[in-house]
Amino acid sequence: MQQGQPVPGARRTGPSRSGGVLALLLSALLILVTACGGSEDKKGGGTDPDKQPSQAGVTITPKDGAKDVATDGALKVSSSRGRLTSVKVQDDKGNPVEGKVTGGSVWQPVGKLRAATTYKVDAVAVDDQLRESARHATFTTLVPENTFVGRYTPEDGQTVGVGMPVSINFTRGITDPERVQQGIKVTAEPSVPIAGRWFGNDRLDFRPEKYWKPGTKVTLDIDLKGVEGRPGVYGTQTKHISFTIGRSQVSTVDVRAKEMSVVRDGKKIKTIPVTAGGPGTETYNGQMVISEKHEVTRMNGETVGFGGEYDIADVPHAMRLSTSGTFIHGNYWSGRSTFGSRNASHGCIGLYDQRGGGDSSTPAAWFYANSLIGDVVTVKNSHDETIAPENGLNVWNMSWEKWRSGR
Repeated sequence: MQQGQPVPGARRTGPSRSGGVLALLLSALLILVTACGGSEDKKGGGTDPDKQPSQAGVTITPKDGAKDVATDGALKVSSSRGRLTSVKVQDDKGNPVEGKVTGGSVWQPVGKLRAATTYKVDAVAVDDQLRESARHATFTTLVPENTFVGRYTPEDGQTVGVGMPVSINFTRGITDPERVQQGIKVTAEPSVPIAGRWFGNDRLDFRPEKYWKPGTKVTLDIDLKGVEGRPGVYGTQTKHISFTIGRSQVSTVDVRAKEMSVVRDGKKIKTIPVTAGGPGTETYNGQMVISEKHEVTRMNGETVGFGGEYDIADVPHAMRLSTSGTFIHGNYWSGRSTFGSRNASHGCIGLYDQRGGGDSSTPAAWFYANSLIGDVVTVKNSHDETIAPENGLNVWNMSWEKWRSGR
């Protein structure tokens, strides 16, 4: 028998060294897998709820990128399986849109949106595990076919008298005055309380309690772009204007005495003889504001209900005091002795003048040269009624309490 050969019929008493190591490794791996499997069963399959997507779901209507969206009833934000925690809506100028959440899951604006305006919406909701879901969208509202604007006075950069209100006349009758007025702001420096009042459905005026102080800077901001002033009719206007209050000049016409006292900055600077409205055509009483100035104009009685009683083509130095036709103006056709002695006009206040208005020394020429749009002319002791606040810019013929009350 050769050395190193196994003995025939002999039995192995144990595994080889390499086979034993492999068996041990397999056993350890089986134990490890079994242990891990048992741990997964205890956790219910290994799902971590904190790492699952939110079930809240956020829906924004209209869809992202939508055009020609209606300004009323189209915008809604909702969560199908959660509650809304934040909804922010802004227009393209960064102005927020106020809204209301119903039932915790539905948000809608409390008012109408603006036409021809781009809005962005950011909304967040949470589910019952407090997991968040967010959504963003932008959309643009419709471009209107029917529009309106406000024609305002005074003009930007103008220097005016202390009685000048801010007056805005709209090109269409307004049926939602509150919404339109929200788009208009009048401020002053130095600051004073200012209130607006509507006359009819197409005029909105603003004034302080008393005449403006000289030197006041007044600013009018109009932001009516996309504002629905009446069903289907939208504003298109954005304006920023400012004007300055000049020196104070208030002139008082005493119809009984047939003279006018001109007071500037609290001091009387001139007394002028006048002729006011005669019997049956008396001049209104009250505080009247100069709203227009014309070096020469035509005055035709037919335009103010006097038929063919007069038609003067070249009335000099005319300044309008009312919409209904009251002026303070130069008069060359009455004898000079009329002024200060007889009331003979059709309701206007006449000052002596020369035909053509070329003589700067006449009372009418002097008063015209020394008057501003917005100066006040007060008439007293006439046998007529007090002029209505809306007849011209004569807003001072209403108490502050009534002005602010809107009634």
